[in-house]
Amino acid sequence: MSGVDEATKARAEWLRAELKRHNELYYQHESPEISDSEYDQLFRELRDLEFAHPELVVESSPTLNVGAAPSGRFEEARHAVPMLSLDNAFGHEELRAFDTRLRNLLGTEEPLEYQVELKYDGASLNLTYRDGKLIRATTRGDGTTGEVVTHNALEIQGIPIELKQNAAGEIEVRGEVVMLKSDFEAVNRARSEKGQQVFANPRNAASGGLRQLDSALTRERKLSFFAYGFGAGGDQFGDSQGDRFAWLQAAGFSLAEKPQVVRGIDAVIAVTEQILAARPGLNFGIDGCVIKVNSIAAQNELGNTSRGPRWAVAYKFPSEQAFTRLNEIKWQVGRTGVLTPVAELEPVSVGGVTVSRATLHNREEMTRKDVRIGDTVIVQRAGDVIPEVVGPVLEKRPSGAEVPLLPTHCPACETPLVQSEGFVALRCPNKRACPDQLASKLIHFVSRKAMDIVGLGEKQIVRFMELGWLSDPASILLLQEHKTQLLELEGMGESSVENLLKAIEASKTQPLDRVIYALGIPLVGERTAKDLAREFRTLEGVMTATAEQFDDVPDIGPRTAEEIAEWFHDPENMAMIARLKDAGIQPIEAAAPTSDLFAGQTFVFTGKLEQFTREDAEALVLKLGGKAAGSVSKNTSVVVAGPGAGSKLAKAESLGVRVMTEAEFLASVPEGSW
Repeated sequence: MSGVDEATKARAEWLRAELKRHNELYYQHESPEISDSEYDQLFRELRDLEFAHPELVVESSPTLNVGAAPSGRFEEARHAVPMLSLDNAFGHEELRAFDTRLRNLLGTEEPLEYQVELKYDGASLNLTYRDGKLIRATTRGDGTTGEVVTHNALEIQGIPIELKQNAAGEIEVRGEVVMLKSDFEAVNRARSEKGQQVFANPRNAASGGLRQLDSALTRERKLSFFAYGFGAGGDQFGDSQGDRFAWLQAAGFSLAEKPQVVRGIDAVIAVTEQILAARPGLNFGIDGCVIKVNSIAAQNELGNTSRGPRWAVAYKFPSEQAFTRLNEIKWQVGRTGVLTPVAELEPVSVGGVTVSRATLHNREEMTRKDVRIGDTVIVQRAGDVIPEVVGPVLEKRPSGAEVPLLPTHCPACETPLVQSEGFVALRCPNKRACPDQLASKLIHFVSRKAMDIVGLGEKQIVRFMELGWLSDPASILLLQEHKTQLLELEGMGESSVENLLKAIEASKTQPLDRVIYALGIPLVGERTAKDLAREFRTLEGVMTATAEQFDDVPDIGPRTAEEIAEWFHDPENMAMIARLKDAGIQPIEAAAPTSDLFAGQTFVFTGKLEQFTREDAEALVLKLGGKAAGSVSKNTSVVVAGPGAGSKLAKAESLGVRVMTEAEFLASVPEGSW
């Protein structure tokens, strides 16, 4: 990367890490921290940097991948055809640019015929039918592999167990799981009457309901399914999008609204305006429209990019907004000590949800927007989910409105705040004793993708901290010492205490990558934790590695490497790890390769494999010293292509990457190794 300055490289690395983190929050935890529009801005910035500097592209980049990896709580399954993402368009000019691009690719000046569909605000689901009978339901996952949730799909309205139309062989029907607004209100009313926490919005309720281990909980959420297309096997059902939607309806699937087929981009824009005007009256959430070329032949000619189809685009609507009074600004302290300003508002309904608090993101953003105590402010549920303050209505500003003062001391522990050079964030440096930082760290430590200690949530952690039982992650592993006191607590019965202590004991032997992730090292998400575990195999190996060794790990850049090395050189962090070991933690070491046959080589598997699953194939590559990746790049050594291979095969051929059949791959593997 000699032609790229260090600042640009660092920015690209930060964008990749940040986008991966937000993907995991959105797809795995149903708890996004930023709006769709903010995510789109970050995504576009990274895409533009990679376009200007191709040498910055890495195969794990969010610009080349979809969604986030499955959570590990469910059985996983590969989609026969990947569930790709869509490019976004904002405004009429971007829609016109999309239309011009397609007509240029097709070599025509004639207006194209498009189908305009609703873009549902829920969770994607892939249904597999064999000879007309439902055999599997799978979440989107990372676009290639999803979680099997068939038991929950049986509890969702609009999913036929047996199709009403003939469908030979296996087909994939795709659609969105949503919670109707009327059902959302009824479910929340019932939960409130029972003293249960109400859901924040229909989208999170739908996504969480889809991924319940107990299908009875899914049934309680009264979810609905709206079909929007096919994966594998759709070619037999018509020559146009309109034909295929008609087949879906005849087969027994629900369509919330009949899609409109129109000719020319001006007609498309007119339809999107009609839908935007009708949006408030719909009984389900939408965040835009999906515009697809109607002709299947034209779709096939246009093909796909690595992320999604060229022949479709998501036209995003602006977030719904409301006006209210800003009463106060409070500062919250996060896991890394960074302070975030939060606006305390007069409660107001935004997009059907009552909002009383909204993020101001950071100090610089708050100052830029010039919001003041007593202001009337514009509030929007960014991406129709996260409340944020857009800005003040200056015409309504009262005389003497107070400019918010910046804090000088931590609101949780009174420690003087610091600001690192080159950063806008205010930070509390009291890593060991700040109660808010400690609570956030402990909540992260026990979370599902970290130590996965079921029964120990935020409320329990705060309660146990107040009782003086929790002071660091190691103290969680020693809660057995407080068993008698636990049994005496209100709401902690004998069975719940036993289950909690069993979960704590089981967590002591989690795989190494989970333990690394649980430590909360800056810039180390789940993927990076897996890379570190695979490279260094033991916790001691990671602890003693240098920044240069971290930098040598594929997909870990200089800034992340420095952050990891600095974290492991901190005496307090080393003491914390020592206490974890004393408390009994024994991470399961990553298995070492049994051969160096594929050392230095990266394999990508695409299409249908006949002899084994893709997971088994990738495990075999790792066993023989190689690396398995989900997308094709210039760093790919071999693409193993089976029947149905699509865009990955095309990209491999365009890059000159070696392509093997499954038989050729097996022939290169020693007998007895699989």
